[in-house]
Amino acid sequence: MELDDWSELFVATAGAAAALAGLIIVAMSVNIETIVSERSLPSRAGATIASLVLVVVVAVAGLIPGIGTGGMGWVTLVFSLAALGFAIDSAVRLARLPDQLAVVRLVKGAVLIVPILSFVAGALILVAGLDAGLYFVAAGMLLAFVSSVLNAWVLLVEIRR
Repeated sequence: MELDDWSELFVATAGAAAALAGLIIVAMSVNIETIVSERSLPSRAGATIASLVLVVVVAVAGLIPGIGTGGMGWVTLVFSLAALGFAIDSAVRLARLPDQLAVVRLVKGAVLIVPILSFVAGALILVAGLDAGLYFVAAGMLLAFVSSVLNAWVLLVEIRR
């Protein structure tokens, strides 16, 4: 499988992720005082934006002529590890919230971390020279969209309850 076979997915995904990130940033500005006043919400907002930036960077990297799957694997790995830092920070802050059941905190943390782990797995598989890593990257992209929309809902609607 060649990277060229994935170009339409990368173009669509990069555009959608960039648009969604922009919309979320603008929408969060409406609730910025509430977001910054809560202990776990600023890091959750950061992790949400970081995951969408990761999608954009990886999708655009897949469009670079001649990058190859190995090169894309390295780009994906570097940016995935950066995004994972944001996700772990947010998950740790969520885990320290005393007023929620442990299972709720675990699910919230997983929503942040699992999409990024899919990127990391895909990156490692690509670096190892296996094109199958592209499927993990694609899964990470889809999971990042779902995660970002769920977190955007919390940052925009749930905090007003």
